[in-house]
Amino acid sequence: MNEYEVFRLIWWALLGVLLIGLAVMDGFDLGTAVLMPFIGKTDAERRVVINTIGPVWEGNQVWLVLGAGAIFAAWPMLYAVAFSGFYAAMLLLLFSLFLRPVGFTYRSKLQNSRWRGFWDWALFAGGLVPALVYGVAFGNVLQGVPFSFDYFLRMSYTGTLVGLFNPFALLCGLVSVAMLIMHGAAYIACKTEGTIRGRARRAGVAAGGAVVVLFALAGFWASRLNGFVLGHYAGTDGPSNMLLKTVTRLPGALMGNYHAMPVLAVVPAVGFLGAIAAVLLFRAEKFPHLAFIASGLSLAGVIGTAGVSLFPFMLPSSSDPNASLMIWDTSSSLLTLQIMAGAAVIFMPLIILYTSWVYYVLRGPVTLSAIERDDHTAY
Repeated sequence: MNEYEVFRLIWWALLGVLLIGLAVMDGFDLGTAVLMPFIGKTDAERRVVINTIGPVWEGNQVWLVLGAGAIFAAWPMLYAVAFSGFYAAMLLLLFSLFLRPVGFTYRSKLQNSRWRGFWDWALFAGGLVPALVYGVAFGNVLQGVPFSFDYFLRMSYTGTLVGLFNPFALLCGLVSVAMLIMHGAAYIACKTEGTIRGRARRAGVAAGGAVVVLFALAGFWASRLNGFVLGHYAGTDGPSNMLLKTVTRLPGALMGNYHAMPVLAVVPAVGFLGAIAAVLLFRAEKFPHLAFIASGLSLAGVIGTAGVSLFPFMLPSSSDPNASLMIWDTSSSLLTLQIMAGAAVIFMPLIILYTSWVYYVLRGPVTLSAIERDDHTAY
């Protein structure tokens, strides 16, 4: 392989790593917020659940910033199409994310039960909506998005916000919600004790079972979708001009990479086996940290399945298949990818080390007695 091809593959893989990092690190925040009104039966119990993520959720947002920044710098045309075409969905996502910092800050400022109840459900919405939108976005990418380019590579998008919430995309959204609830339940089980931990385990069993069923249903449906097949193109080291190729749509094309390389089936297998292992560990009522690891592996498998199924496409076009974006014709220049790789080698280990140190310092469960003792500092 030539150098340009290698760096394009590297940044395709790194983008996948960043998306998985976002799901694993920020996903349990979202899942915990969704579960909080149900696992916490009293105000004190809800404060315990909130305080499991209150000190760390902001740091986890770095993965969202890194993912968006990587797309902007390494895949500028992907950034332009996705952030323009999904603009209304992005606003819905951002406004729902705004509920979290406001909810964490203001919920316990007043003793009034109606005040606190309002912010409890605001935090619930701030967890549910992003989890759903993330999955819906993946569902639309797998089906293709209605965009095209003219001769001057000016993009036009013909979709609507309502159109994004089509049946298959909603199914993918349910997969996302179920797996993030499973992940959140595993985190709560790691960070709490007694009754709250027991409720979290039961929620994790239900969510993990839903992940297995919904992921299987989504895979069956995806195998019958009209996927995208690459024909003639400029080559793996060709220019970043997405109009220099031919693409056809064929039923079952999303399964093509698995037929060509059966070993790739290990990726969706990790998604299934991780969820099953998490369920078994929840039911065993032991080793909550292992359940959290298993849940994280399931998330990685599910997201990896989407990437492997689409390869080499990154954002197919349903209205003009020839305009589909793929890794060979959508990237920045070789120099840009090289500079970004050098920055990633330096800063990614620092981010991981710092994050690890934060969680080490904050290790141990959050208890009712700790909330009562530090009432003025707890969320």
